[in-house]
Amino acid sequence: MSNSTGPRRGIALLAALAGIVAAGVVLGVAELAGAFFRASATPVIAMGSTFIDFTPPWLKDFAIATFGTHDKLALLVGMAVTIAILAAVLGVVAYRRWALGAAGVILMGAIIVACVLTRAGASLPDAVPSVVGTVAGLLALRLLIARLRHAAVVPAADSGTPAPAGITGTGSPTDTTDGVVHPSGSRSAATAAKPGGTTSRRGFFAAAGATAVVAAAAAGGGRLLSGARNNIAALRDSLQFPAPASPAPALPAGVQSPVPGVTPFVTPNGDFYRIDTALSVPQLTTDDWVLRVHGMVEEEFELSFQDLLDADLIERHITLTCVSNPVGGYLAGTAKWLGYPLREVLARARPLDGADMVLSTSSDGFSASTPLPVLQDDRDAILAVAMNGEPLPVEHGFPVRMVVPGLYGYVSATKWVVDLEVTRFADRTAYWTDRGWSEEGPIKTMARVEVPQSFASVDAGTVMIGGVAWSQQRGITAVEVSVDGGDWEAVDLAAEASVDTWRQWSYGVDLEPGLHTVRARATDAADGLQTDQRADTVPNGASGWQSVQFTVK
Repeated sequence: MSNSTGPRRGIALLAALAGIVAAGVVLGVAELAGAFFRASATPVIAMGSTFIDFTPPWLKDFAIATFGTHDKLALLVGMAVTIAILAAVLGVVAYRRWALGAAGVILMGAIIVACVLTRAGASLPDAVPSVVGTVAGLLALRLLIARLRHAAVVPAADSGTPAPAGITGTGSPTDTTDGVVHPSGSRSAATAAKPGGTTSRRGFFAAAGATAVVAAAAAGGGRLLSGARNNIAALRDSLQFPAPASPAPALPAGVQSPVPGVTPFVTPNGDFYRIDTALSVPQLTTDDWVLRVHGMVEEEFELSFQDLLDADLIERHITLTCVSNPVGGYLAGTAKWLGYPLREVLARARPLDGADMVLSTSSDGFSASTPLPVLQDDRDAILAVAMNGEPLPVEHGFPVRMVVPGLYGYVSATKWVVDLEVTRFADRTAYWTDRGWSEEGPIKTMARVEVPQSFASVDAGTVMIGGVAWSQQRGITAVEVSVDGGDWEAVDLAAEASVDTWRQWSYGVDLEPGLHTVRARATDAADGLQTDQRADTVPNGASGWQSVQFTVK
């Protein structure tokens, strides 16, 4: 049976392996070279960030609903699988026709470069790591394919099995269009086969293994070098903030629900939810950070980090909520924030008549459109520099981010913020409004049942039910629960810290063994009872009453 239509299955698998190893070289060498450039200049970050930019809202919601705060890890795993498949295909193509395989590698390199150069703030030199990585990968693939061709010839001649496509039974090359020199026909097939196919295959595996080790070492070295060059952790540890001109009011006694298992009133930094579009966390130093304020204003100016430290800072407890939070979801958290009031920034800029929006932009290109009046009223919207008594974690916007009570984060909570443009909704749009979300995102009133959790099993007797409710800028005045479809009963509300923080609650009820259901709803001081109308997160946040089923044993 002729094998002229392609390599044998075993050879095809080895060619695919060669392609995967070569792709590893591309990424590893680019990672090493990228240590001297911005993080977004490396291929994985550039491609992943570009994918995030073009992700439709329904897919983004699916990723968050399925993977939660691990959505970026899921993206990286998906990218790794996709790259491996494409690389395997290119490896097989390169074995059969080197010119086509090389063209495919170059095309992929060009796509990576395009992803890099379209990132916010990118410049032509940022393409260097991708170009260097592509060249290194191309050379690695050529080496491995040459080794594989040699390995393929030897056992074919020795065992009498048909030679792979392009190789005659005598070992003479019949296809020179691939640019790979085949074993010379100056020796007979039997002579060429003397060392044995096993030795030649071992040579291929040795080359592939050594190349993979080099790729991994390059990637690891690049990460270590990047960490050494961007030691943000040491910078954060060295920062000292002045005492706030307006400290946060002390939390009243009784803000925490007495029900075991209810979330802490103040969310630890490490547990605070993270939802953003940054695949690689921006590594900005306090010396690098500058905020530009411009647009429809009488005075354009810039603020440095030291300018913020020298200003009158305020400290407040504020609950933030993500618009992607489903009914009963955990994409909400409360922290003590330290920062400079945005109304003071805008007072200095003096917005012109007709302006109605502030477009805030992150160092990684994300943007949010915040209604101008919200940033000028008496709410404590701030440029935050600290979270729970320490400098902002890099994942949460170090060195400076926006915190705006009462609005979902997609229109207000810009991390790594470097630009504020006073403009109009009619003239400018933001990242998520370009993708079908509402221009304004006031947070909806919500009650969440945390104890018992769905499908939990609890002991019979008095069952303690507890959770939190929020309605930032309006304040929670009541929470009610209904057990097994019965009447709505008022719960015990914990103390209120402020209208900008969530409020915890508890309720005890005697229940017999069996399956039970509890629903919860909240009332706020402005709009009244939380709506029972179910709504998806798109385009302006989920709504409805949460229902939890559990078993009493």
